[in-house]
Order: sequence, then structure tokens, then C-alpha cells
Amino acid sequence: MTWIKLFFRFFILGCVSFGGPAAHLGYFHRQFVTRLMWLSDIQYSQFVSLSQILPGPSSSQVGFCIGLHRAGIVGGISAFLGFTMPSFILMYCFAWYYSEASSSVLIWPAVSSLKLVAAVMVTDALISMFKSFCQDWQSRGIAFLACVLLAVYPSALFQISLLITTAIYGAGVYKNVPFRSKTADPQQLINAKGLIAIIPLSLFISLLIGSILFRQISPEFLLFETFYRAGSLVFGGGHVVLPMLQHGLNDFINTEDFLIGYGAAQAVPGPMFTLATFFGALTLDNPLLGAILATLAIFLPGFLLVLTLKNSWEQLLNLPTFAGASWAINSYVVGLLAASFINPLAINTLDSVPAIATVALGVFALRVLKTPAIIIILTCVGLSFIGEI
Repeated sequence: MTWIKLFFRFFILGCVSFGGPAAHLGYFHRQFVTRLMWLSDIQYSQFVSLSQILPGPSSSQVGFCIGLHRAGIVGGISAFLGFTMPSFILMYCFAWYYSEASSSVLIWPAVSSLKLVAAVMVTDALISMFKSFCQDWQSRGIAFLACVLLAVYPSALFQISLLITTAIYGAGVYKNVPFRSKTADPQQLINAKGLIAIIPLSLFISLLIGSILFRQISPEFLLFETFYRAGSLVFGGGHVVLPMLQHGLNDFINTEDFLIGYGAAQAVPGPMFTLATFFGALTLDNPLLGAILATLAIFLPGFLLVLTLKNSWEQLLNLPTFAGASWAINSYVVGLLAASFINPLAINTLDSVPAIATVALGVFALRVLKTPAIIIILTCVGLSFIGEI
């Protein structure tokens, strides 16, 4: 059966896909376009473009699109489960071991090094995103202003308010935005609204509003709302989920555990959004329930939005207001990530000369020497055990 083949194809990729979303997209292209020829280069590039303009985990959304293309909604779910399961299992096992062995002196060097790994990865992501999204004075100004404001007022409510304000501003200054495509048929632009799928859009909005209204009913509802809201608003890739989750999890997880979970997510293959697995397992009395609930909640919004716009994304992107809002949001998330780098990352990890030197060398190895991330992670863990950092 096609969906079973899809599951195992993506499961194998989920076991070996180190390196983050950009690397995952390379794995997908090699496997499904070059080797299996399940779709063309043009179709694949369309899936990638769709994932870039929507909130959510970009590589997982592309995998979901490939599954949809191959076997409908069942295929999309099979692709998601296959690609996510290895990472989910590893993060859940790490959460269990971390909670059980937290008093052991053997675990602390490793977990301390994971905080430095998180600093390296966020610094690298911040540099890449700034180069991609902040290419003129307006976008740089948005990023700088967002960084300052969010560093001073880091609450989740203010994050959302500033995101909406930035999107409105971007839609208003669209004339200065370089559109991604100039080829859409004007009649298609007129009919774009008719191509939006109402059922997944309605479900997306209902779950977002409902989870906020009923978040205080139980710890399970509160956990679902925290991760669903984060998954609904994370533009710019997996690293941006760090600041989105930071304040929402204050009542559940301390800063040190938060940074350790984020660092651990860099060390496993598959989607980085499975850091939700680690946090969910530490949050509820039933660790497995917490892990499953948090993981599904953070992935679900992105998939519902893919289903909503998969037939109209190109037409919408050519609408000036939509393109302008997308441009402004991308600039905003650079500032959001920069504010997160300041607090909690820099404040809690760059507290000594060896730590600063380790992060600087890690970024140099990633960006200049093109060292695989897993090598940097293993090196940091090794140095921590011999007492060098």
C-alpha cells in the first residue's frame, strides 16, 4: 500500500536527517525527486515555497506536502509520522533519562554542553536569517526595533501584538517589496479566495481560539494551548520556536531545563520541533501523554494551514498586501530571535571566557569550515567531560 511505503521511506529519512531544515530539504529532493521521481523539480520547489510563507516547521510541511501529493491526506499523515517518530522517540527517552538521572554527576557535563550547542545553533541561524531577510534599511529597522522591544517586553501577548502590527505595516508599504513571482494570471489573483479550503482554515481558527479560552481548565489544556499557539505563530523556521515557547512554559519548566531541551533537539535527527516532546514529557504527571500532546499541538497548525492554502499559495503571494506582510514578518522574526539570543541564551550560557570561546569556535566551524552539526555537538560534549568548558 502507498501510505505504508511512504511511512517507511520517511521513517528511514527521519533516522538519518541531521543538520536542520535546510539539510532536510536536500535529503527530500535527493530521495523523492532525483531517485524515486515521485514529483518534478517544479512541484518540489512549489512545496518548498509554500512552507516558507506559512508558520510552522518548514521541512515537515514539505514532507507533508509530498505525502499529500502521493496518497492524499492519509499519505500526508504517514509522511509526518514516519519522519517525526525517530526524533520523538529519542527526545522522549532523553527526557525520561534526564528526569530520572538529574541528580547524577555524570549527566551534568553533557547537559551543560547542550546549552552551549543551543547558543551556537541560534547564532548561526540568526546570521543566516539576517542575511536572507534583512537586505534593506526598512527590514533591518524592523528587526532592530523588534529586538529592542521584545528584549524589554518579552511577554507572549506582546510578541503576538507586535507580530500583528508588523504584518499590518508590511502590507501598507508593499510597493517597496520585491515580489517573489511576477507571472501569476490576474484572473487567478481574483479567484485566489475561492481556492482557500474552508474546513481546515475553520479548524485552525477554532482550535486557536478554543485553546486560549479553555486553557485554564486543566494542565493538559494549558499544555496544548501553549504549543498550539507557538506552532501557529512561528515564522522563519524551527529556531524561532525558542522565543515563542520561552514565556509560555515559564510555569512548567525552568530556564536551565528549557535550554537543555533546545540543545538536545540539535543532537537528534529529524524535525527540531520535537523539542516539544522533551518539554511535554517534563510537564505532565503522565510523561508519555505530555510528550504526545505537546508534539501534536506544535505540528498541527502548520499542517492545517498547508491544507488551507495548498491550492492558492502562488496567487496569494503575488497579491501585494500579502507579499508585504510576509516580508515584514520575516524581518520581525530576525529581531525576535535576536532578543531570544540575548535572554535567555547569552545571559545563561556565555558566563565565562571558555564558554564564549567555545560558541565562537562552533559558529566558525559551522559557517566557515562547513563542519556537520553532529560533529560540533559531540565535540562540545567531549570537552565538557574532560573539564575544558
